[in-house]
Amino acid sequence: MAVVDLDGDGLPDVLVCDAQTNQLRWIRQYPRGVYPESTIGDVMAPGHVQAYDVYRHGRLDLLVASMGQIFPNNDRIGSVIIFENLGNGQFRRHVVGEHMARVADVRGADLLGNGVTQLVVGCFGYDQGETLWMENHGDWKFEPHVVNTQSGPIHTPVADFYGDGRLGFASLISQEWEEIHLFDNLGGGKFKDTIIWGSTNEDYGSSGLVEADINRDGRLDFVYTNGDAFDYARPGPRPWHGIQWIENLGSHRWAFHRVGDFPGAYGPSAADLNGDGFVDLLAVSTFNDWSNPKSVSMMAWINDGHEHFTPVPLASTPTHLLTTAVADMDGDGVPEIITGGFHAYPPYDRMSRVLLWKRK
Repeated sequence: MAVVDLDGDGLPDVLVCDAQTNQLRWIRQYPRGVYPESTIGDVMAPGHVQAYDVYRHGRLDLLVASMGQIFPNNDRIGSVIIFENLGNGQFRRHVVGEHMARVADVRGADLLGNGVTQLVVGCFGYDQGETLWMENHGDWKFEPHVVNTQSGPIHTPVADFYGDGRLGFASLISQEWEEIHLFDNLGGGKFKDTIIWGSTNEDYGSSGLVEADINRDGRLDFVYTNGDAFDYARPGPRPWHGIQWIENLGSHRWAFHRVGDFPGAYGPSAADLNGDGFVDLLAVSTFNDWSNPKSVSMMAWINDGHEHFTPVPLASTPTHLLTTAVADMDGDGVPEIITGGFHAYPPYDRMSRVLLWKRK
């Protein structure tokens, strides 16, 4: 799920990866406050979408990670799909990578500093997977370059993390690895792989990674959730699930800060939720104890300005929330929250698909 003004009309829209219908969907806001929905194209088990102008034609194309199948599978059924934005709500489908280990994430970036869009891809796979970047040879043709062969990458955020003017990228590698890798851009298509944090708990349940400057020091940090429970016959919470802040100390140094416990934590976001000028944190729960009606499905951690975070439960229904986004959808200066649900396991009595949450 992503929030972006896809048609350039000044109103933010919502892009949805719908793994139930195997489609990429566009919830267009027009006019303000009205949200008709349409299909952009078919994608087998879409896992992530990013809006990015690949060839700088002035329109946002859509980069989509296709897993091929949501549940574990070792077959190379993943692909990278780009929907070229032709304007007037029309898109042309390009499969730029196929027969890949299940693709969980794809991001566009000028990695080589030459004004050309390359792709960063996380291939989750199952027992076999990899993190790679794809070199753009023009005319929607891309060549893969593998930088890590561990299975389980789920998120691959891209940014200038070290302030050297070069874009690097991270890879959150789950499965038994439970590590955050950062690939430092050495120039010329070379990247140095460094583990900036890892858990000794092979069951830690890495579930989400986003970049944000939490302490407003000019350096991008990470917000990281661990709450996955897919590996269990009866998915549910674990006592080590929660949310953390991985602080960028500069000079290639990082510090781990546990922010709080949260069973089944997924879908981290960072934004000023209460309008005090400080960056707060947000996450949802996919695998809480849903037999307890008081189990929290969405939680905020409010920043006092000194990076002391107070947990604030926001909702206990619906259950099985998977992803979040924060944006000012109605233009009043107050951010709204958008959530997406994932209801593959019971109970099915408090379900949702895509919800817009307004602050009271």
